[in-house]
Amino acid sequence: MFCFTRETYIEQEQGETSNDRNDRAIRTAAKWYNNHIKKSENVADIKVLLITNDRKNKEKAVDEGIVAYTCEEYIKSLVANPELVDRLASVSDEKNEIESGKLIFIEHIPLSKLQQGIKSGTYLQGTFRASRDNYLEATVWVHGDGAEQKEIILQGLRNINRALHEDIVAVELLEKESWVAPSSVVLQDDGEADDIESTEEKEKMLKTGVQGTAKPSGKVVGIIKRNWRPYCGMLAKSQIKESTRHLFTPADRRIPRIRIETRQASTLEGQRIIVAIDGWPRNSRYPNGHFVKNLGTAGDKETETEVLLLEHDVPHQPFSQTVLSFLPKMPWGITPQDMKHRIDLRHLYVCSVDPPGCTDIDDALHCRELENGNLEVGVHIADVSHFIRPGNALDQESSNRGTTVYLCEKRIDMVPELLSSNLCSLRSEVDRLAFSCIWELTHDAKIVNTKFTKSVINSKASLTYAEAQMRIDSPTMNDEITTSLRLLNKLAKILKKQRIDNGALTLSSPEVRFHMDSETHDPIDLQTKELKETNSMVEEFMLLANISVAQKIYDEFPEYALLRKHPAPPPANYDILVKAARSKDLEIKTDSAKALADSLDKAESPEFPYLNTLLRILATRCMMQAVYFCSGMDNDFHHYGLASPIYTHFTSPIRRYADVIVHRLLAVAVGADSTYPDLTDKHKQAEICKNINFRHKMAQYSQRASVAYHTQLFFKTKGIVTEEGYILFVRKNAIVVLIPRFGLEGTVFFEEKDKRKPLLVYNDEIPSLKVENTTFYMFDKVKVKITLDASNLQHQKIRMALVEPEIPGFNSLSDQRNTNGEPTVKKSKLEK
Repeated sequence: MFCFTRETYIEQEQGETSNDRNDRAIRTAAKWYNNHIKKSENVADIKVLLITNDRKNKEKAVDEGIVAYTCEEYIKSLVANPELVDRLASVSDEKNEIESGKLIFIEHIPLSKLQQGIKSGTYLQGTFRASRDNYLEATVWVHGDGAEQKEIILQGLRNINRALHEDIVAVELLEKESWVAPSSVVLQDDGEADDIESTEEKEKMLKTGVQGTAKPSGKVVGIIKRNWRPYCGMLAKSQIKESTRHLFTPADRRIPRIRIETRQASTLEGQRIIVAIDGWPRNSRYPNGHFVKNLGTAGDKETETEVLLLEHDVPHQPFSQTVLSFLPKMPWGITPQDMKHRIDLRHLYVCSVDPPGCTDIDDALHCRELENGNLEVGVHIADVSHFIRPGNALDQESSNRGTTVYLCEKRIDMVPELLSSNLCSLRSEVDRLAFSCIWELTHDAKIVNTKFTKSVINSKASLTYAEAQMRIDSPTMNDEITTSLRLLNKLAKILKKQRIDNGALTLSSPEVRFHMDSETHDPIDLQTKELKETNSMVEEFMLLANISVAQKIYDEFPEYALLRKHPAPPPANYDILVKAARSKDLEIKTDSAKALADSLDKAESPEFPYLNTLLRILATRCMMQAVYFCSGMDNDFHHYGLASPIYTHFTSPIRRYADVIVHRLLAVAVGADSTYPDLTDKHKQAEICKNINFRHKMAQYSQRASVAYHTQLFFKTKGIVTEEGYILFVRKNAIVVLIPRFGLEGTVFFEEKDKRKPLLVYNDEIPSLKVENTTFYMFDKVKVKITLDASNLQHQKIRMALVEPEIPGFNSLSDQRNTNGEPTVKKSKLEK
């Protein structure tokens, strides 16, 4: 503002840079304010300070009689608030760093030279992905033309060269003779602050743990874009008395420890805190950073949930008043205006079938016989797009959140509760606005015709899966809802068979359910969920609706349809599945989804009934991630897992923003709503897809983390639990065991620090690990001891130790480490 007043206006002089002109203008304004304040009797004691980190600007200010400080000088002058010093960014002097310590890393090449090198093909640009299990190994995903991607392996601290997870980096390929295979060794960084010798020893171990053939390998030569964020974690207080320099250990194992300066170490010990990275000198084993915020006591449920949400970048702040202002005013009712372009279906016997306790009911169903003998089936979906209009604050917030996030004890809604649990939720005995997909089907599930329409429904029953199953199985119940459910169930079985015959995959992933104490809200029981016929019944009609809608919006908007695809995995992804099956004298064919589905169906063993489930769990791990995309920006629409040529998400708009966009497209297609510019802009659609893909992935990860945390709470009160399990993977120095009862996965190590190492022989071709005289194969049954190790407050973990088979001298290692201890979580309603 000072530039536009007569007294402070400054012309840019000839030869003066814009930056120097701005600095001069700021100094002029500072002098003007000082003189202005001196003339006022009431504020005579106030001084105007100029705070700048520009050394030349500060020197000129002092010469001109202005009181000037650097940011650090000013904060340190506030002696009444010494804790503010901790929040100062750590600014390093490159020259001093080089002189003060032995250089560990090579210098990063400047961006201008990197860009030239990438253009010429000398360097490759990609996204750096750190490993949770091995801090000395990482990969860089290089994006090629179209959908082509190339993975480059980085091994060793110097080749990783200060890159952090999700940084955009430039890599240089090593000579082919220096290429390496991925290591099967699990390594955690437990060395001292700058213990390079320890790291070099581990790098030697890394080279002995290769698995398979060598792959393109490289080294990071420069950083194109940093992707640093504030990190949650805990302070590891220095052992040196009175020291202000400490190491911070991030909660995310993919992030290295961070060196910070703080005078509050005693206060912050045992707390969850947030730290930001400021830089990473070439002579330091770890980056430098500064303290940002204290979140609360480690182990406290609320604090741990906050950490979980922050670490997975889940927007969870309360909805703002601006957002809430776009909600309908209460009491709300359906008006004649709402009935335009909408049909009245309140006379139909519609019902919903959901998990127990579900309040955000997206979908409801009906089925009835027609006069011509065919069946009418309706899938009725909450009309969320009626309440969320394009471009307003409510729409923008929903778009940013992308998805509802379901934690074990908490739900982070995509839309405010008035919509999610009330006005949009298809609860029973109330009138609700819906978007209906209605088919006429023959009794053998052949589609005669399909109709899409906005509607009003009045659900006659909100059932759980168990309640719906009880009605179907009951010999005495024959009311309209029960009759409808039986017809739906009969059709669903036919539809499922048709899908499987077409090559759709039936995979497996144990899903767990906690039973909570009503007072403490701690888990008191942990079980894998039992799926009923009604689960499959609902799923089949949701899939059918999604496929029908996908085709309709693509026919109407071939360039702008928001679709969902599931890419076929690269053949190499199946190597472990094929080898594991071969070790049990079974053949798995992977040349198509149909071939895989058929061979999984045949992969049975009468003596080992759980083998087929294990193979399906393993097949699930081979799959690619399904993603949203805009039809005008891609030409591969196929959904591999569902064996469908086209697919989208229409059936859950309360909890997925993708479905809101699909509803808007469908509404325009059937003449029930008008379009708007962003809806027919494929680049805007592509941006939406990018965000919702990220939010969907983070929601899955946060759900798994929540299950892992509650699993730890469960075992905390159980002491030692002995359970049977199956070997899911073999590593060079460990076996990964799945406990079916708990849906729990953990690692049993056969090497322990400071203890005698057993003789280990690893075979990659027939995945096996020989420990002394005992050989472990994938899918072998074992018995393990499960305990919670709370010695590391931040990274508490479920430990597993081998009980059977017995290996003399090694079964007693009850404190074997476990790298994850996370139950496997099924993707909740992923493709409904």
